[in-house]
Amino acid sequence: MDRRTFTKSSVWASLGLAVAPRVMAGQNNFNKHQFNLKYAPHIGMFNNLAGDDPIDQLNFIADQGFTAFEDNNMGTRPISLQEKMSLTMQKRGLEMGVFVGYKDFKNPTLAGGKEEARRDFLKQIKTSVEVAKRVNAKWFTVVPGTVDLRLVEGYQTANVVESLKQASSILEPNGLVMVLEPLNWYRNHPGLFLKESPQAFNICKAVNSPSCKILFDIYHQQIQEGNLIPNIEKCWDEIGYFQIGDNPGRKEPTTGEINYKNIFKYIHGRRFNGILGMEHGNSKPDKAGELAVIEAYKSVDSFM
Repeated sequence: MDRRTFTKSSVWASLGLAVAPRVMAGQNNFNKHQFNLKYAPHIGMFNNLAGDDPIDQLNFIADQGFTAFEDNNMGTRPISLQEKMSLTMQKRGLEMGVFVGYKDFKNPTLAGGKEEARRDFLKQIKTSVEVAKRVNAKWFTVVPGTVDLRLVEGYQTANVVESLKQASSILEPNGLVMVLEPLNWYRNHPGLFLKESPQAFNICKAVNSPSCKILFDIYHQQIQEGNLIPNIEKCWDEIGYFQIGDNPGRKEPTTGEINYKNIFKYIHGRRFNGILGMEHGNSKPDKAGELAVIEAYKSVDSFM
């Protein structure tokens, strides 16, 4: 018996015989759930059930029927671990979602238009290209920084667009996509430059590159602007990636006010073939809470 099989057998035995046969069968691809969309868990989401080892967690994710994975911190992990994770994802049929390629939550790095800040941004973009190649990723997240109170909005937007155009010229030859994430001002990130989906849409249109798209985080946009499905519809041509979290609480679907079953039905109906990152916490602790996350996704995925 290999380590992963032993670990999972011990875990499910501790949860009781009622669930053990189902999960043990899943190791042989029996009763593995087939999701309609590519929901992507992250490291730590199932560490009580799968253990702390990232490789064990990837195997557990695949055993549950998930076909994608995301990891905001991938770029800061040791290269040897990145390579090992990449090999595991390839072996288990897991598509790599986003990692964070560039972020600044404190300074007007792109909006201010200073050359030094732009050079640092492009340097980090080049570094992210190497990470993406290593882990077979297509997308990575970009957070452009805060607003610059010394400049009117139009100048700030022009500065951001110019930086993103230069970044796109690096990404296009490599077939990679930076996804711009609007983040809400009202609860989590007051003062950031990029906060609404129409704003991100306009910027992507101005950059006019297949390497610059929107990361539509449903949690953030429920808080910032609401009207989710109509805004997704209006932004559709520029959306490259989705992230998930219910509101309030930023936990798994079914724990808040967002009707995720209807949203996923709409996204599926548009033949979206990309990834939906599960960028949220668990509403309940321990193993039972992790099982609840899996069951929540089975529930909201039952829109067919």
